[in-house]
Amino acid sequence: MKLSHLLILLNLLLLFSCKEDREPGIETSKEEEAVVVEKLASADLIAERFSSLPIAAGTIKLQYKDLLDSIYSKRNYKPIWTDRTLREDLYRGIERATEEGLEPEDYHLDYLNKSLANLSGIDDKERSLTEIVLTDAFLKLTSDYNSGKLNPKEIYDIWGVENNKVDLQGLLKYGVDQNNILAAIDSVIPKHEVYKGLKRSLKKYRELVKTEENPVFISEEGASIKLNEKDNRIPDIKKRLKQLGYWEREIDDSLITYNDSLQNAVKKFQEKYGIETDGVIGAGTIKTLNKTYQDRLEQILVNLERWRWYPKDLGDQYIIVNIANYRLHLVKNGDTLATHRTMVGTEARKTPVFSDRVEHIVYNPTWTIPPTIKTKDVIPAATKDPDYILRKNFSIFNRSGQKMSPHEIDWSSSKVKAYTFRQEAGLTNPLGLVKIIYPNEYMIYLHDTPSKSLFNKNLRAQSSGCVRVQDVLELAKMLLSDQPKYDDKKIEEILNSGKTTTIKITQQVNVHHLYWTVWNENGSTRFAEDVYKRDAAIYKLLTKN
Repeated sequence: MKLSHLLILLNLLLLFSCKEDREPGIETSKEEEAVVVEKLASADLIAERFSSLPIAAGTIKLQYKDLLDSIYSKRNYKPIWTDRTLREDLYRGIERATEEGLEPEDYHLDYLNKSLANLSGIDDKERSLTEIVLTDAFLKLTSDYNSGKLNPKEIYDIWGVENNKVDLQGLLKYGVDQNNILAAIDSVIPKHEVYKGLKRSLKKYRELVKTEENPVFISEEGASIKLNEKDNRIPDIKKRLKQLGYWEREIDDSLITYNDSLQNAVKKFQEKYGIETDGVIGAGTIKTLNKTYQDRLEQILVNLERWRWYPKDLGDQYIIVNIANYRLHLVKNGDTLATHRTMVGTEARKTPVFSDRVEHIVYNPTWTIPPTIKTKDVIPAATKDPDYILRKNFSIFNRSGQKMSPHEIDWSSSKVKAYTFRQEAGLTNPLGLVKIIYPNEYMIYLHDTPSKSLFNKNLRAQSSGCVRVQDVLELAKMLLSDQPKYDDKKIEEILNSGKTTTIKITQQVNVHHLYWTVWNENGSTRFAEDVYKRDAAIYKLLTKN
């Protein structure tokens, strides 16, 4: 059925009745059933009116025309919003969208404010339009809460999290049948603790934005500043740190030496904002100092949107990797059992966002070289020096599975790209002693690394896409905790053998590789560097219209 058929609703009479103009949802007169009467306008005229209806604040734009038609046709075009409580609750639900980082006007707030406050003063056609707009507002609001305003699959080439599904029509029916529209709305709002924390941060930073006046801007030109060096930017750095609550002493513009007390303040600032905590005032630190509370507010809004993209139910037991913060958490029944530092993909070889389930653990793993690394790194190196293959303890197999000598291969041939390159288990293997596998199209997994000193750095986008995990043997041990035969002695025996050993996981453990750059921790808002430079682009899309 087309939209024009739906818009028979234009001919509903007395959809709402009200004795006098009041604030939205406060009318107290008895509700009357709407009556469908003979069509008063042509389908073309109706369609034209509804596709672009001028009102005081702009133009009504229905977001769910097809679904509206389906909903009302199944109801024989009987109105939904004849009950004052339903209208009130929906209006209030739209108003409070701002608490979730959404813009109430996206849900026809201005139009509904005018029409609901003046039901007795508008004609029957306008009442019918109000009915339709209320339904459209409910559908749009609950859809945005459930899966976000934006579709990440339209933004990113690689996105491995399925969109959250919801039966909007069934959700509306539930809210109406239960006479509880707010309960229907609340049912699709994310419940994860990170999302709840972001809401608290949103409220705080909205207040901070109001208080921020004339933030000090530090020149980003010049070399990095190290302890005991002199720099004319030092007074401005102190002023900016004072504005942000990291410097309490008096500021003398004549003192331009970077001393110990200032370095301590800088380190505290760097630690909170996910910068390398080395005390050096480099370009990254200055750029972060120059961010205003408004910038941070926008970052929070972006991360609230991200959490609407992520799975509603992460599972009873799961591993969650925050790519941006280089952290992994093992969670069971809401309790965090373990936290590990991680290394993730570089900006050129990003770790993808996706969800999967752990299948098995491999001790003394071999490493099959991924296509990108094989093409861009290994083959060029071997072309220059075939002994590179021997030094790296690589084995090469042709398409028939035959092992080949690097000195017998024609490295200029295109056939080389079809060969399988495998690094055998050992001290030089980049996977270290163990890898945790959850088969996926991206060939991504958790693993050990021989380069353990890199975990001491704050910025750890160091890998080719997989996630290196500090103390990963402890994580593997917890994943095998329901299999007593794999105790410490047995695992040590396997490791000492040097033999590649695969053990199937019998617990159900989900894995979620997600990306968020803001969170609330113990009442304090924390930030991570936007290593993949995604926040600004998302905010631009969120505010595009």
